[in-house]
Amino acid sequence: MNRSCDVSLESKGWRIKVKSWEFWKPFAGFGAGAIAGALYFIYIGSESGSSPVTHDIVSNGLFGGMIGYFFVRKPCRACC
Repeated sequence: MNRSCDVSLESKGWRIKVKSWEFWKPFAGFGAGAIAGALYFIYIGSESGSSPVTHDIVSNGLFGGMIGYFFVRKPCRACC
């Protein structure tokens, strides 16, 4: 099934996992998305406050972080 991926079945130690980019990539994506969401609220945000997404900076930052996380993780990819 995994024709184009090299999948290792060996268990790596937690110190090696924490030092790898694959461990930190979701955190970086969430952080960048949260910053982008907060900047969107500050510069473009809704004046009336009627939108639940742009109502306050916290919800806008969390929504942006979620989008950034899913942009980095790509949950629908077939392999690796």
